This record gives sequence, C-alpha cells and structure tokens, in this order.
Amino acid sequence: MPETAVTDLLFRPVDELAGLVRSGEVSARELVQASLDRIDQLNPTLNAFVDVFHEDALAAADAVSPGDARPFAGIPVAIKNNRAVAGKRLTFAAEFVGDFHAPYDHNVVRRLKDAGFIVVGTTTLPEYGILPTTETRRFGATRNPWDQSRTTGGSSGGSGAAVAAGMVPIAHANDGGGSTRIPAACCGLVGLKPQRDRISLAPEAGHLFLVQDGVLTRTVAETAQVLDLLAGPELGDMSWAPPPAEPFAATAGREPGRKRIAMTWKPPLPDAEIDPVAIQATQDAAALLESLGHEVVEADPPWGDDASMLEVFTASFGPAVCAQIALAEMLQGRPATEQDMEPLSWALWNICQGITATQALLAEFQLSAFGRQLIAWIGQYDALLTPALAEAPVTLGTMDPLDASDPMGAFRRSGRFTPFTAAFNITGQPAISLPLYQREDGLPLGVQLVGQPACEGDLLALAAQLEQAHPWADRRPSL
Repeated sequence: MPETAVTDLLFRPVDELAGLVRSGEVSARELVQASLDRIDQLNPTLNAFVDVFHEDALAAADAVSPGDARPFAGIPVAIKNNRAVAGKRLTFAAEFVGDFHAPYDHNVVRRLKDAGFIVVGTTTLPEYGILPTTETRRFGATRNPWDQSRTTGGSSGGSGAAVAAGMVPIAHANDGGGSTRIPAACCGLVGLKPQRDRISLAPEAGHLFLVQDGVLTRTVAETAQVLDLLAGPELGDMSWAPPPAEPFAATAGREPGRKRIAMTWKPPLPDAEIDPVAIQATQDAAALLESLGHEVVEADPPWGDDASMLEVFTASFGPAVCAQIALAEMLQGRPATEQDMEPLSWALWNICQGITATQALLAEFQLSAFGRQLIAWIGQYDALLTPALAEAPVTLGTMDPLDASDPMGAFRRSGRFTPFTAAFNITGQPAISLPLYQREDGLPLGVQLVGQPACEGDLLALAAQLEQAHPWADRRPSL
C-alpha cells in the first residue's frame, strides 16, 4: 500500500479501521507501523508524546489476526500520561514524580486493551494537569498542528495534537475543568465529558467530584462507540452513573427529535471577555439547529455575577491536584520542595497547605449548591449551547506556568480563556465540544453543547445531527 494511503488510514473512523483489520484488507501491523512512523515524523515538531512504545506496539499488532472478534482489534491509541499503563512511565509531566513505572493498567487502559486497541504511547499534559495549555518545564511545549505557535489546549493537549495530526486515530483524555473539551476546541476534534461517575476511576480512586475520563475523536459516532466500552462501574467504586436504556451508539445513531435549546454567551466568570467570533459561531450553530427543526431560546443562566467562584473552584480543584503531589512525596520518600515543581504547581501546593478540611468541604458544598441551581435552570430545556472557548487558541507562553513573579496569574488567565467548561464539571452533567466552524485563518472554532444529567445518548444524537448537517471530519491541518 502506498505510504500516503497508509497515512490516510489514520484519519479514518476507528470502527471502519477495525473492519479493515478484521477482513484482512489491512493488517494490524501495517496500521500500527503507520502510526509509529507518523509519530516519529511529527513528534519532534509537535511534541505530543512523552513515550512511544515501538516494540511493544508492534508485538501486540502481530498478535492480531484477520477475524479477531474484538471490536477494535489492531487500532492504535494513545493514553494521556496521567493514567497508568502497566510497565510504562507515569509522570504527570512532573519532574518530582521522576520515572515511576506503573505496575498495573488503569481501568480505561485495561478496557481499551480488552477491546483490541493497541497502546502506541503516552501523551503530554501540563504539570499535574493544572492548566488548559500543555507547556511544561520537564517536556517543553506541545504545539498545535493547525498553527505551531499556538496551544493545543490542556490538560489533554498531547492527545489533542496526536489525533489532529493523524498520529493516532483516537486518544484517551480526561476532564476536571474542561481538559477534554478544551483541546477538542483548540485542535478541531470532538471532545465529550461524560456524566460524572460514568467511567470508573479504578483502581486509584472510587470517586472524584470534578474529574471524568473520555476520548478525543474526529466524529461523534466514534465517541459514542468508545463510551459504550468504557462506561460502567468497577468493583469497589463509591458511586456510578445510572446505565443507559440502550447503548449510547444506538441512541446517537437516531434522529434526536425536536428539542428546546437554550443559548448563551454570557460567561460564568464576570471578567471574561468573549471574542465576537466565538459569539458568532454560537449564533450560527443556533441558526443551524433552528434549520433542523429545533427551538432555540436566548437565555440568561444563573452565573457570572459572583467574582469569587474561581476561588471556590480552586478550593476543590486544588486539593485534588495536590493529592498527586502528596503521592509523589510517598514515591520519593521526602517532602516536595520549591525546586521540585514549576512555580504555578508550587503556588497551588502552598495554597492547599492552608486549606483546612472544613474549608475544602465547605467549597464542595458551595459548588454543589451552584450545581443544583444550574441543573434546575437547564432543566427548563433539553440542552444548552455556549461557545467552547472565549477566544482563539492562545499563543504559547500566554499562560506561563514558569512565571515565578506571579505564578497564580497563569491560573487566573486560564479561567478567562476557558470560562464555559468548568461549570459542568461542577454539575457533573455531560457536555461536548464540537468543531463546527473555522476561523478566517483556518484555526478550529468550536461550540459546546450541554445535555441533561446522565443523558449522554440524547446529547450525542443532537451532536451527530449537527455533524451530518455541517461535516468537519475531513478537515486536516497542513503539515
């Protein structure tokens, strides 16, 4: 098969690729080798991968034969380097973690492997996953395939770059404040944050208030298919989302029916300024939804008037991040020092040392109250439409985690860049970023749809209808 044809395979949907492998038209080795070759070609420029598993990936590919019954046998996938892959480095992009090699597979990794996916490597993230841009002292900056001077977003920025550039057809991501949806918006991909507790955090955690795993893909159908295999509890989970009445992919494949959809570009953070181009994209998406028979209502959510919300969010988000640092202390057998961390991580670590258990619990109560109010408000509608980002993917260095003069400045700046995402980590309900449009300079321009609690299937059906009406999957960055 010509080299260009093999590379083109990496831009095709994962179910289609699995069919080619199953029929014997393409071998798993050909597909995995194409992925590894493209990583070797592009990663020196884009810096999307922490580690690449050439020998192990090819060995796993050689074990896949035509007729393999697993649904995604032989398909390359990348894992964000904050989830354990057995025998491989787990770094959180942090120098203090060192070169710890995980002795087990995280739940999402095991489920992907069991479905036949072949892990070709692990991808970059900001240190401890704090910022919505992927720039670290340890591994450097990850560059956006659409414009290498700009961010891929974060914290799943390496995964976003890897899929957008065709290094892998699909990649793992997770989202504690927008970290799947933000790279999707920056890199022109589909990024779903599922319902809280939909995908188990086993074996490390039984429940996290803000964080949910997922994937970055090119199409809504792929996201739905992989959600079906990742969804569901593991033994020992503290809580789990109610199972759907049917597979998510089945619901996503049907017409959604007429929906009543709220639309807003009022930001949840009062000091965020929204780019008129992002507002126009939201209005264009609303017009497209109306043309498809839906009712769209411009509405005013109960947010944006409380300037303290970022601080309250930090009081809950911060301790979750700092727990990773505490685990690193256990690994290293000593306390962390200022020299062990980037200035932003050190500042957040010190803030967390001053948060009492009572304050952390109070912050979660405050966030829960905000979430209940917002869910009740959204309950008037079937979905909510917002911009995905407040502005274009920012240039690298805009949110500098290495700025020791004002380390929390990058964190505050990140809120103004991504004001629309974190609210739905608080409510826990599903939300998806869709790459409906492009800016005049070719950069992706996304919108966000938010669904009703535990109703990912309905949200995916609405997203799939938009995709069919205004397709995006064939867009590729010029590399």
